Amino acid sequence: MKVASKKEQVRAMFDDISPKYDLLNHLLSFGIDFSWRRKLVRLLLAGNPRSVLDVATGTADLAIAIAKAGVGAVTGVDISEKMLAIGRIKTAGQDISGSIALQVADAAALPFADNTFDAVTVAFGVRNFEDLRAGLTEMKRVLRPGGTLLILEFSHPATFPMKQLYGFYSRRIIPAIGQLVSGNAEAYRYLPESVRAFPSGDDFLKILATIGMNNARCHSLTAGISSIYQAEK
Repeated sequence: MKVASKKEQVRAMFDDISPKYDLLNHLLSFGIDFSWRRKLVRLLLAGNPRSVLDVATGTADLAIAIAKAGVGAVTGVDISEKMLAIGRIKTAGQDISGSIALQVADAAALPFADNTFDAVTVAFGVRNFEDLRAGLTEMKRVLRPGGTLLILEFSHPATFPMKQLYGFYSRRIIPAIGQLVSGNAEAYRYLPESVRAFPSGDDFLKILATIGMNNARCHSLTAGISSIYQAEK
């Protein structure tokens, strides 16, 4: 019997939890995820981008925030059509709807020419890549020279008591609430486990350096619960 690849498993998981994804994102982060995205958008706007690619856009929260901030051309891609369908509903009828294009695409095989975008963003998606370096290399490929890569991702709090509190919350509370609201216990066990397995902080900065990104740095948020990684091509 064929075992599904990580990409296929992730696609199926997000298709399944898509109806409750936004609710659980905001609930489980106590709404702090909004401020994390605003911080990324502020960093993004410092480079005055005219075109932005949002990879693993999901239900398009970050793409919408970028468009509302005034970027005229925002493209969002994701492997989950059901997540994108919700994103399309959210953008329909808004003043920014004409600024956002959403399409199915794999981060490891982006359907865009080299040097297409002024900036590439990802929010809470890179840890789900089947091949992390392949996805990062593709994002670098479609960036214009001098373009900015901005990645918002959960990280590992290192100091007491946040380390202990977050460890308990991610192992015990997130799966319980995720199962109760979404009905998918496995998804909300996988998500905290994927955070723990992800090479955060300096380890991730080293990976960005190995693919040839320049001036890679990390902006730690909320006592290290999440981080924004920033680098230029």
